[in-house]
Amino acid sequence: MELLDDSVVPEEARDIKQEAREFAEEHIAPNAEEYYRTGDYPHEILEAGQEANLVAQDIPEEWGGRGLSLHELLAMTEEFYRADAGIALTLQLASFGCEILYDHGNEEQKEEYLRPVAEGDQISGLAVSEPETGSDLSGVSTFAEKDGDEYVINGEKYWIGNGVEADWITLYARTDDSDNRYGNHTLFIVPTDIDGYEAEHIPEKMGFRASKQAHITFDDARIPEENVIGFEGNGFLMLAEFFNMGRVVVAGHGLGLAAAAIEEAWDFTHEREQFGRPVSEFQAVQHGLADMLIEFESARALTWRAADKVANHEDSGYWAAMAKTKATETAVDCAEQGMQFHGGRSVLTDRRISRVYRDVRIPVIYEGASEVQRNLVYGQRPGT
Repeated sequence: MELLDDSVVPEEARDIKQEAREFAEEHIAPNAEEYYRTGDYPHEILEAGQEANLVAQDIPEEWGGRGLSLHELLAMTEEFYRADAGIALTLQLASFGCEILYDHGNEEQKEEYLRPVAEGDQISGLAVSEPETGSDLSGVSTFAEKDGDEYVINGEKYWIGNGVEADWITLYARTDDSDNRYGNHTLFIVPTDIDGYEAEHIPEKMGFRASKQAHITFDDARIPEENVIGFEGNGFLMLAEFFNMGRVVVAGHGLGLAAAAIEEAWDFTHEREQFGRPVSEFQAVQHGLADMLIEFESARALTWRAADKVANHEDSGYWAAMAKTKATETAVDCAEQGMQFHGGRSVLTDRRISRVYRDVRIPVIYEGASEVQRNLVYGQRPGT
């Protein structure tokens, strides 16, 4: 069965979708079980993705990338995450935070930091979350204090993709102790080789094991003032804009995982026999499969509509939050049903459905948990 067909994909995004599918079939899917088992960082697959021009290619052409649109990123994401979520996230995190820089940075910053990422010579990261602060962007406490022509950074960041591996990160830090919750944070470029920057991998996770997250500590880490992105105090607004696009992409994470769960459930129920006939002949099983398909197609239609809305800056927060919530929660539901259909075999760790079941629990949390997304849907609904 073909779940991720081209019917809802704009024509201009279909070529990149085919490239991503071929890459996923050759490099991601055959290695998914091994990297899930070992938890190793997939360096070789990342290098292959860079050579294939499928990593960091949202960066504009003038800075070395392909200038991929949101629709092209979403088309690529569906294919990667169907093959394996952990490896897919590693590929996407290689340029995490770069959009903020190419949208709001100056020419010198773009040339120095974007081009090496687009050309595969460096990777980046984005540091927002903290040990005691998850989805509350206005509540982070890592502080960057101005000292002459430098900023001195102190604090902690947690769950930071590429915190260890990155050559530089985009850091979201407080720069003002005032009560202006939406105007007292700033974004900075922070090279990871400076004094006072320390990062260590977070212990093994239940899912996304081929992707690495870090705990970062800043101890009087100094950066020059020219590393400010945009201007001081505008970090919250820039980050909120960035997450609107990011949440549409995360909805693609959910779609790819849901497709994987449905494929596994469909194949298993049509091959397995119970009481002398294929399991798929039982009406209860047919209804379960039908529900999976209904929810998947609903989530996919909403996600691609949200991509249109966000790309055109039409109530972006509202549509991005709806798509992220629906698609990631659909992935959870499909994985649970797939596990049920597999029976006792579902708990075997070498089974694809087992990996998917563990992976789907994570996208419903990152880039804003579902409860936060529902707040955004209610608060940002059109006409309010």
